[in-house]
Amino acid sequence: MSGRVGDLSPQQEEALAQFRKNVQDVLGELRNPDDYFLLRWLRARNFDLQKSEAMLRKHVEFRKQEDLDNILKWQPPEVLQLYDAGGFCGYDREGCPIWLDITGNMDPKGLIYSTSKEALIKKRTQILEFLLRECELQSEKLGKKIETFLMVFDIENLSLKHLWKPATEVYQEFFSILDQNFPETVKNLIVVKAPKLFPIAFNLVKSFISEETRKKILILGANWKEDLQKFINPDQLPVEYGGILRDPDGNPKYLTKIKYGGVVPKKYILQKQLKLQYEHTVSVSRGSSHQVEFEILFPGCVLRWQFMFEGPDIGFGIYLKTKMGERQKAREMIEVLPSQKFNSPLVSEDGFFICSQPGVYVLRFDNTYSLVYSKEVSYTVEVLLPDKGSEEKIEKL
Repeated sequence: MSGRVGDLSPQQEEALAQFRKNVQDVLGELRNPDDYFLLRWLRARNFDLQKSEAMLRKHVEFRKQEDLDNILKWQPPEVLQLYDAGGFCGYDREGCPIWLDITGNMDPKGLIYSTSKEALIKKRTQILEFLLRECELQSEKLGKKIETFLMVFDIENLSLKHLWKPATEVYQEFFSILDQNFPETVKNLIVVKAPKLFPIAFNLVKSFISEETRKKILILGANWKEDLQKFINPDQLPVEYGGILRDPDGNPKYLTKIKYGGVVPKKYILQKQLKLQYEHTVSVSRGSSHQVEFEILFPGCVLRWQFMFEGPDIGFGIYLKTKMGERQKAREMIEVLPSQKFNSPLVSEDGFFICSQPGVYVLRFDNTYSLVYSKEVSYTVEVLLPDKGSEEKIEKL
């Protein structure tokens, strides 16, 4: 089919011609640099020629670096093939490819400890390239240009484990790659079965999603199966998602195409921790404690921490202050996460706590029981806030 685009204004036609001229030296390194392709980069930067050119040139380097021309030949590690949740299930009502991402069923620590963050990111880059190739095939098959794909995110089982920092970094990188290297390819990002924790998770990644892509995010409510069929015919969805697709044995999950994740078996685990950078390092003297305070202004915020220590052991717990403006002893505060003794030095510990009420929360490293050893503790603590926009949407559903 023709690579020419109609319905452009004279100014856009002129910009397109100039853009093609400006990037002529790199077009030979791209798969199919027709006018549709070039317009994606122009639209992503509001027809700013300089910004569009810079973006496309960075993409050319990214294609070389990641070997995108051959990425579909790459075989992910077995553990990713079996336990990374999701799959390609068909096409929407206009013929655009659909990827079903069952995010809530992922075991992020298991996958990263079995492979690496880089492997997970590469697999997601492979998915984007696969969907773009599907668009090309659909264009030839249907005789009309298919430029966009649709992604459905099932986050029913989203939990605090998905807020583990290395896990959120995978999705931050994924959305960054999507916007920087596959601009104007998203038709819709559809979220189904969103739990109350979703606004926190979304807030962690939304800065990596362009404003235009954010406008394409749809959060479906209790009638999500019926609403999903407004976009996708039932014969393109598994029974599990309101369609009619089944496995040959009648399984409604359509396991021949869709992987449902789950806990990664221990036999795949290659490492027990990642090398992390910590924001603070303190020495907790013998017979003393170190307290880190955070003021929480409204309920629903999440405290996320990771720490490592040198020494025989260290205690860790969370308290809620009863008096403001002064340091309190543990017995004077409300213990909201019971203090626990950790006995594995030089091993990264991490965790989360949902703050159910406003107040000043104290993360306390306890060495009061030790009369001999001081302990060196390296730690990072963050307050994760919910995205107000998505929180309001969920409340209305």
